[in-house]
Amino acid sequence: MAQSGGHLTSKRTIVVVTSSRADYCHLYWPLRELSQKSGVDLRIIAFGPHLSPEFGQTVRQVEQDGFKIAAKIECLLSSDSDVGMAKTIGLACLGLADILGQLRPDLLVIIADRYEMLAPASVAMALRIPIAHIEGGEITEGAIDDQVRNALTKMSHIHFTSTYLARQRLIAMGEEEWRVHRTGSPSLDHLRHHRLLTRKQLECRLNLDLQAPYAVVAYHPVTMMRDTLLEADALFTALSNIPEQIMFCYPNADAGSRALIDRARRFLAARKHGRIWTNLDAVTYWSLLRSAKLFIGNSSSGIMETPSFALPAVNVGLRQKGRERARNVLDAEPSVNAILAKINIARSAAFRNSLDGMENPYGNGTAAGIIAQVLTDIPLSADLLFKHSPQPQENIHENTALCS
Repeated sequence: MAQSGGHLTSKRTIVVVTSSRADYCHLYWPLRELSQKSGVDLRIIAFGPHLSPEFGQTVRQVEQDGFKIAAKIECLLSSDSDVGMAKTIGLACLGLADILGQLRPDLLVIIADRYEMLAPASVAMALRIPIAHIEGGEITEGAIDDQVRNALTKMSHIHFTSTYLARQRLIAMGEEEWRVHRTGSPSLDHLRHHRLLTRKQLECRLNLDLQAPYAVVAYHPVTMMRDTLLEADALFTALSNIPEQIMFCYPNADAGSRALIDRARRFLAARKHGRIWTNLDAVTYWSLLRSAKLFIGNSSSGIMETPSFALPAVNVGLRQKGRERARNVLDAEPSVNAILAKINIARSAAFRNSLDGMENPYGNGTAAGIIAQVLTDIPLSADLLFKHSPQPQENIHENTALCS
């Protein structure tokens, strides 16, 4: 028997939190799988950018997909600063404390590395609610996401990693092996379950002529830098020197995102062709990637998703430093000449031919089923909540003597 809201129930209550289009794309199929489990009472909490009209009010997409939202928490400040980010975490904690304190779920599911995910993890930790974390163990040295991700790992009790190396990292961090499951990234489940749009269907849906080659650009603020847009000048200058249509995707709601959006709009106004989207549903976005000539930017999508299409991807600057890469990814320093040089390689027939038969290290589209099964079956015992740290192997007394 599971416990929820202080009452015994025949189902285990699992709360999944989602803050934006970025994580919902990855959570869609785990949510679908969990919603079909007879022994699960699934509750979804939406907060942050999901509720912001400025970022497309994407909570409506969650509801249109047939999911019932248990709670909506307004917490995203309308600012473009790091102070605004910090205050958003605080507001989210206040709202989540009331909701999670009332629901008292058996498990809380969080994903990835967005700064606002610190809020549900912190509240759940205070309320002694076991946490399951998806996509831990990766490295992105150029973003605060790296520190957020590792903090979430140490606060969590069940882990679902995208790669084998990520699993090894979590175990090296002291997480017990039985807690850590390598599943692949659940975003890739879209390819397994959905039929993508043909180019003609995509043109009709987007009201665009896609016969001319185009590049998908997804670029976010580099949040480890005090000036989060320091690398953007080189990117936009490089883009102005290539003939492809430019298809911009909105950046994440980080400090500097509004300035990036404004700059992309001005770039397109001067260029007279291309488009910017606040949000694209998963099928449309994946279809856009499949028909693209190349990907340019610093988004995790360029690292994790483009390999499934053997799509050449030019990864710009510091943000994704350290993340595992397939051979379709070309890293470019944030200078105009370096970016253009890697774009030229990405365009070449020789490089494209070298990608034949490549595999995506982030999985094959079977993650969601594994995640849902583990969450459904894992015993809700005291062993789940109490984590045991590994004992050091060296002689503690010898080390102490050397330091004295």
